[in-house]
Amino acid sequence: MYIDFHTHAFTEAIAGKAMNNLTRTMMESDFRDKALPVTDGTVGGLLEKMDEWGVDMSVILPIATKSSQQHTINNWALSVQNDYPQRLVCFGTVHPDAEDALSELERIKETGLHGVKLHPDYQGFLANDRKAFPIYEKCSELGLPLIFHAGFDVVSPDCIHCTPEMGAEIIENFPKLKLIMAHLGGCDCWDDTEKFLVGKNVYLDTAFTEGLLPDEQVLRIIRNHGAERILFASDCPWHPSSREISLIKRLPLTDKEKEDIFSGNARKLLEI
Repeated sequence: MYIDFHTHAFTEAIAGKAMNNLTRTMMESDFRDKALPVTDGTVGGLLEKMDEWGVDMSVILPIATKSSQQHTINNWALSVQNDYPQRLVCFGTVHPDAEDALSELERIKETGLHGVKLHPDYQGFLANDRKAFPIYEKCSELGLPLIFHAGFDVVSPDCIHCTPEMGAEIIENFPKLKLIMAHLGGCDCWDDTEKFLVGKNVYLDTAFTEGLLPDEQVLRIIRNHGAERILFASDCPWHPSSREISLIKRLPLTDKEKEDIFSGNARKLLEI
């Protein structure tokens, strides 16, 4: 079974504009040869590619880039999850500047969304900024998994808003938090992942990693961190799930380790 823990989709109304803007930013960056969109950004486009790649279930991670968006985005995420209960799991999102962020976290929990996505680069804060600590505390209290975009992002090439070292600080302050650091702890920061995160109480997902770092380093991170805290993920539409499936399959891991990474860890974390 394959559960892709890190995908993105947009409403039909904004998918075209959002994908055009994001693709243009990508093409103007050093990642222009590494990430071309593989879907049209819609839920339907994601489902079509899931069938093509043999992915059983995907986790959609929406992002509120403005505090005024969080309620509307979470309503949409809930409707998607309700429409495709066997195929799609959705996280909610809050914005650190929203006055009702904590009450929105309670609503996320009550409505059945499975976690919270924060993207410090798009939301304009540093992950270890104390203003966001009440959000981490509330997620910990509610048992909501919290996933960060971690490491480099093309939208903010000169400032990494969530580094592996910042992740380690959050772990230290919130030891019961179900924390996930995307992109194996930090895109293009994998040496720091090994220095600051490996072996700690944090999940690492594999989103957008195949071909960006040596297989040997991926294997070393998995071995030293423990396969039970690694989540198969792609970052679709910016990476096809098939690439990360291929990566994990070719690593010299046991069948049990691969099964845990592909779906077992996700099912336990999401309680599905």
